[in-house]
Amino acid sequence: MPGVTHDDAPPLADLMPWSVAPLRLGRGWPTAPDPVTLKARWEALLRAEGPERAALFEPTRARTVHSAVPQLPGRPSGTERLEQASGPPAEPVRVLAAPFDEQWLIPDHRLIDAARPELWRVADGHQVFAVESAEGMPLLATSLPPTLRAGRVRPLYRRPGGGEPNLAPGLLAHLAGRLGLTPTPPDVLAWILTAIRPDRTVPLTEDPGLWSRGVELGHRALWLLRRDGERPKLPGGRRPYVRAPLPSRPLTIRYDAEDEVLLVDEGRVSPVPPEAWDFRMGETRVLEAWFTARTAPPAEPGTLAAITPAAWSQSWTSELLELITVLALLAEVRDRQAELEITAPITAKDLRDADVLPPPDASRRPASVLEHAEEGPAGQLTLL
Repeated sequence: MPGVTHDDAPPLADLMPWSVAPLRLGRGWPTAPDPVTLKARWEALLRAEGPERAALFEPTRARTVHSAVPQLPGRPSGTERLEQASGPPAEPVRVLAAPFDEQWLIPDHRLIDAARPELWRVADGHQVFAVESAEGMPLLATSLPPTLRAGRVRPLYRRPGGGEPNLAPGLLAHLAGRLGLTPTPPDVLAWILTAIRPDRTVPLTEDPGLWSRGVELGHRALWLLRRDGERPKLPGGRRPYVRAPLPSRPLTIRYDAEDEVLLVDEGRVSPVPPEAWDFRMGETRVLEAWFTARTAPPAEPGTLAAITPAAWSQSWTSELLELITVLALLAEVRDRQAELEITAPITAKDLRDADVLPPPDASRRPASVLEHAEEGPAGQLTLL
């Protein structure tokens, strides 16, 4: 991480005060690498009746087929108890299921032990979720609802539509005064991604040139992590291509460092930069984990999770090529971030003296969001 010349850096928990505990699904089958599989699992659940449906569901203390819960905010689904459910599932949505692994989820509150409705209320095209990570990178960022097992989730905005930044009140004005610039909420998040330490403290600076360089690097990291704008590309001659078709049901993935070739059984992808292959979260190679999530042997027969895709899909090949590109480019960004020496610090004491810290207790709680009616159990209206 970037070098620092002081130890009084403010904690992320004070700079972005509102946070939510990570989602707890309680069962794996409502998530899959493709939406078709999820619909097949739902249909299998509805074909079962009575005790068989209850067992297939995989009940926990938080959820059974008898549980009565409201819809997730903004996600239409049935609200009758699952023991009586019929009809199609809620339309699957894209989620961040693991670091750098975008999968699909049935967004049905009845299927999720702890869905964190306050996150779904503010999930829209403006939102960025900063996700504390225990391994490899102190902080991830995503535009998708995060379902990965990680630390706390800190939305950039407290309201839909990019309203009310989740930043300590007065922080933007204080930074503007010290820097002579007008930082935006995404600029602050970009700086945090560049400067954050493993202990999740965030050195700040009043040097406008240093700030601009850090923010530029952070915005590039944000673009690569979110993957919701122009598709990233490596320079010509370094872009990965499929040189030999991937098999319909691949089992192994290997890397030939000398030729920079990714071997997927007899399939070949190249060139694959070593930085992409060796990009890790903790001890886990990201590419290996992503591949395993799509090729691991089926779960215990007779369970819903045992329903898996019939074959490797062309869309996964496209995702693999993009993931290789993202990891290679992000490795470059991380190297440049690590070289950034943060001087002219704005310390936690400075922010306390300016009454920016500690943030008020209200800023640590979710905002009141009344953007739409929410349906409760059995079709009743939920009052917020």
